Amino acid sequence: MSAAFGATQLPEEQERALRRAVRLAWGTLGFLATAIVLMYVVMGSSQAMRTAWAEDLLSLIPPVAFLVAVRVTRRRPSPGHPYGYHRSVGVGHLVAGTALLTMGLLLVWESASSLLAQEHPPVGVMVVLGHPVWSGWLMIAALAYTAVPPVLLGRAKLPLARALHDRVLHADADMNRADWMTAVAGIVGVLGIGVGLWWADSAAALVISSSILKDGVTNVRTAVRALMDARATTVDGSDIHPLVGRVEEHLAAVPWVRKGGVRLRDEGHVFHVECFVVPRDGTTPSLQALADLGGSVSALDWKLRDVVVVPVPELPGELLPQVAGDERPDPSRAGDGRAGHDAG
Repeated sequence: MSAAFGATQLPEEQERALRRAVRLAWGTLGFLATAIVLMYVVMGSSQAMRTAWAEDLLSLIPPVAFLVAVRVTRRRPSPGHPYGYHRSVGVGHLVAGTALLTMGLLLVWESASSLLAQEHPPVGVMVVLGHPVWSGWLMIAALAYTAVPPVLLGRAKLPLARALHDRVLHADADMNRADWMTAVAGIVGVLGIGVGLWWADSAAALVISSSILKDGVTNVRTAVRALMDARATTVDGSDIHPLVGRVEEHLAAVPWVRKGGVRLRDEGHVFHVECFVVPRDGTTPSLQALADLGGSVSALDWKLRDVVVVPVPELPGELLPQVAGDERPDPSRAGDGRAGHDAG
């Protein structure tokens, strides 16, 4: 049975990407479970270790949010939810970002307070197999264990996030790729304690917590922008989505269309599409012509769904080319985001 997001059947490439993304999410949860237990056992009173442990706990949120969102988006549209459940991706993204932002603020405060209070964390000795071992070496070993796998997982998830247009998966991949910095900062902090630099531990904790806070701010901003129906962007939120330009070029190529503009509403994995067309003088498009144009737009890409085509005497003002002082992204960027191509 083929995979689907609600009423949207996935092409074969996206089916494979979804199956692999789900496997990677479960693999991430398995790895994090071992890392969290290991970090808890060895962290002692080190502020950097406690902060790194907290980040590992927070890292559980994006893969869980992704798995839940994927399950919810499989539901078909209903009278209560006629647009489907695609927005669950945006909700999951916002939940994950808010958790990161909140915990990042708390950890920055705690780390900065410890640094200002000039706390001197003790790192003692543990007995391992009958031999005394400085706890710092065990901490460093645990941090080293958490450094490499997340980077590999993040690199594997990024192309899948782009293929599925899944912001939760993209946020998870970004966090994974940056986890090596947490491990390095923690190792530096522990080594600093070992050579008598009491401030190194709190400073490392501050670096780690600042990274968490940055992830939170970035993800909350991107999630809120998408939920507020901002213009459709790429999965990382950095640029206008290329499909904007593709749809407008398609409208401009229709013989009976003088001007065409489009609004894409990012619903999660898919876009809902509103096409506005100005017919050429003396042309009155039939219902069949409008239906055919909507079908041809939908056929451009699997993400283009619920396409409506509206004939209008003039394009709505927000779809006209950018003017001075407009805060919208530069239309000369990816996908040529100009709305209002003139076919004549």
